[in-house]
Amino acid sequence: MKGLNNFNHGVGQNAYHFVWKPKYAWPIFQYASIKQDCEAILHDIAKRWNFEVYELQVQPDHVHLFVEVPPTICVSKALQILKGGSAFRLFRKYPMLRRYKNFRKGHFWSPGKFFRSVGNVTAETIQHYISQSQGGWNF
Repeated sequence: MKGLNNFNHGVGQNAYHFVWKPKYAWPIFQYASIKQDCEAILHDIAKRWNFEVYELQVQPDHVHLFVEVPPTICVSKALQILKGGSAFRLFRKYPMLRRYKNFRKGHFWSPGKFFRSVGNVTAETIQHYISQSQGGWNF
């Protein structure tokens, strides 16, 4: 994982651990071809939107993604891009999925999600830094 990134008017890191699953936690990714295509699609979407993928694991019934997103994109937008784009492309590549009961209404992913910001310092480190800080920010 990279350290801090420099932007026009700031310095920071915007890395997240995302987890989401298909509708009804249906184990669709037990099929190797769909799993491989989902991985490739997520990598392609990340590249197109300038997300840096550190780790991606597609399990039979859920996806784990450790990714850094640009500071101009919020968590909900990043998940919308990843989930919406991958669902669209998976349905386009596998039109027979729409015939399954779970995906009949055109929704591939469950509306739920897990996200956590990830950095290389702990909350205690930040609290200590703030409480001990006497001066301003050092940019």
